[in-house]
Order: sequence, then C-alpha cells, then structure tokens
Amino acid sequence: MNPPQFLSLLSRSERAGLYHMPFAADLALEEAAECLEYPLHRVNLAQVTDKDAFLEVVGQALSFPEWYGRNWDALADCLTDLSWMAADGYVIVLEHSDAFAQAAPADFAMALSIFQDAADTWREDGVPFWTLVGTSGDGMDWLQDME
Repeated sequence: MNPPQFLSLLSRSERAGLYHMPFAADLALEEAAECLEYPLHRVNLAQVTDKDAFLEVVGQALSFPEWYGRNWDALADCLTDLSWMAADGYVIVLEHSDAFAQAAPADFAMALSIFQDAADTWREDGVPFWTLVGTSGDGMDWLQDME
C-alpha cells in the first residue's frame, strides 16, 4: 500500500482494529497518519518478556497519566480515554513483539484483546483506533493483514 491508500484506510473507523504491521510500510503509514493528524505511537517491545514490563513500556510510550495503575483494567481505561492526547484517530504500533508473545503467550493474548476492545469502543464513536503488531509472523497467522 502507498500513502494515499493508507490515508483512505486509516480514516475508516469501521475497519480499524488489530492487524499485522504491514511489511515495509512504516513510512507510508507515518505519512498517512500525519496527513490525518492522528498520533502514531511506537511501542518498542523488544526487551519485554512479561506483563509488568509490557504495561510499563506501553504506559511510557503513550504518556499515560499518573493515575495509570499498571494493570489490565488500567490499560483498558487509558486506551478508551486518551483525553490527554485527544485526536480524531489513533495509530499504535507494537514493534518487535515476538519476544513477549513467546515468553508470555497468555499475557500477550490478553494485551491484544484489550487493544481490540479499545478499537471496538472507539468505533462506536466513529473514531479510528488502529493497533498494528510488528512480528516475524511465526505462530501469529490469526492476526489480520490490512489489505
């Protein structure tokens, strides 16, 4: 996909949700998000192997408020609020997620479920909320592709 195609896709809240990070699409995605004035947040999970580290890294990357409790409920609350960075849409890239997925598969699945639930909640308000998961693809064939 090229930037205009991503621009058209990212603006569609009915399509937003949890997807594989498209191969070699970083610059096109960044350009499309910038054109739409959607914040694009990269969460580097390369060193994450457990729930606590995941919750900490996500909280830092998304500048969660001080009241963030670093647990699953607090993650869900923050992802469905985002009042500290109000926008017409959001793009979150969970980069290098393989280590976390392999070390703590149940926690990884829970995390992705929370991100999908957030997308579903934002969709009700017509706000696109995209979570793109950067993986090598091994064992995660269930993640949708954006095309």
